[in-house]
Amino acid sequence: MLAKIHSATVEGVNGILVEVEVDIAFGLPTFATVGLPEAAVRESKDRVKAAIKNSGYEFPAHRITVNLAPADLRKAGTGYDLPIALGIVAAAGLVPELRLASHLALGELSLDGRIRPVPGVLPIVMAARRQGLRGALVPAENAREAAVVQGIEVIPVSTLHQAVEFLAGIADIAPAQVDLESFFQTAVRHEADLSEVKGQPHAKRALEIAAAGGHNLLFEGPPGSGKTMMARRLPSILPDLTLDEALETTGVYSVAGLMGKDAAIVIQRPFRAPHHTISDAGLIGGGQIPRPGEVSLAHNGILFLDELAEFKKNILEGLRQPLEDGVVTISRAASSLSFPARFILVAASNPCPCGFLGDSRHDCQCSPTQIQRYRGRISGPLLDRIDMYVEVAAVPFADLAAADDGEASATVKARVVKAREIQRRRFAELPQVHANSQMPPRMVKRFCALEQDSERLLERAVTRLGLSARAFRRIQKIARTIADLAGHPNIQTAHVAEAIQYRRLDRKPDAGPA
Repeated sequence: MLAKIHSATVEGVNGILVEVEVDIAFGLPTFATVGLPEAAVRESKDRVKAAIKNSGYEFPAHRITVNLAPADLRKAGTGYDLPIALGIVAAAGLVPELRLASHLALGELSLDGRIRPVPGVLPIVMAARRQGLRGALVPAENAREAAVVQGIEVIPVSTLHQAVEFLAGIADIAPAQVDLESFFQTAVRHEADLSEVKGQPHAKRALEIAAAGGHNLLFEGPPGSGKTMMARRLPSILPDLTLDEALETTGVYSVAGLMGKDAAIVIQRPFRAPHHTISDAGLIGGGQIPRPGEVSLAHNGILFLDELAEFKKNILEGLRQPLEDGVVTISRAASSLSFPARFILVAASNPCPCGFLGDSRHDCQCSPTQIQRYRGRISGPLLDRIDMYVEVAAVPFADLAAADDGEASATVKARVVKAREIQRRRFAELPQVHANSQMPPRMVKRFCALEQDSERLLERAVTRLGLSARAFRRIQKIARTIADLAGHPNIQTAHVAEAIQYRRLDRKPDAGPA
């Protein structure tokens, strides 16, 4: 007999339906799985056999062939255990006819028939909804995550026996449900607050501009000047995630297997801070079975690279594509996968190997050659993709001892949210653009028009600093964000002047290292 049931796999962060066909025929007892199965899928036969027996059913002593269609799509992971087991039970006629055609099944089986959670449930259930399926049987621990998808019944199952009885119409299981509105009505709390930062008004101003326009930011200064402290407080002034952004972010974390037990949705903007010893696959993504890296886990959030110059140069160069395109493409011989990677890059670096170049309180012990070699670890093309450069000096004692706290994150966030609302209305016709930093060149020309005085000022800066075309556009975008924060519909000369000061890292090719 032949039985068919729907399951799915994940390519990148997208779910793709897979039809599991199970055929039981007379012949010597064998169990063959075809359709480009990986090792974990081929091993499922032993888990499935034990789970069926320990769930109270008789395993058929016949020739069993399992086909995973389409056959040219590589299948990986343990999520096929449950649909294969259900297909065998149905094809063997061990229970009344199961409702297989209208449901998708996903889950890893224990030897005793329990169903374990699997990664990638959210994009898989979304794919099932797009295909018009009525319901999806998912592990109970993945149910809240899957229930975020509206318009499809999410059936939480804990054992193979429970799944069989539900599909046979013997037992009724209430679909899992979550209240999305309640998640977003709950205010996101941040333990770190911007008011804890003493002094550094220009650096905090740069943080506000970066948050308002989604601009990349580089802090450079001596150890102990507060670079890391300020970077870790940037999430507290960013706007809250929208539902669409939360679903995108949750999809990435689901594929990576980082959704916690019984977690439903990611409602807080990610803050990822990988160590400088990270590999290129860890940062950008990849592996034998490509998985999202830190740049994708930071999607819709912040990627913080502390001690930027200590990262391997080839790893930093891999940041060029995600910074420019907001996506990472990983190519393999058999396929090419894309992962979203739209984030704010915040980096911190010392000015020299010892860290005290330009510090009035300490003498720098580095030679010019050492300084040049240290700064040369960060290439010009990468620096060109960082919008804002801020020099951070050591905090004076008077600021450290001041009793008054600085401006609270909530106050700064209110201004950032207003600026983002202006941008939301501005880009209402462009669903892929959410902030000024994401404007394509044609939109820069349209929304960042300069007055005559501002244009002359920018022309002098381009000539003196030898700015590239990319840097020229980035200054316009930063000026547009500064104007939004000020509530001005037009970019004024003061806005351009402030934007230019954040490009002081730019130098003419003959001016030596920055």
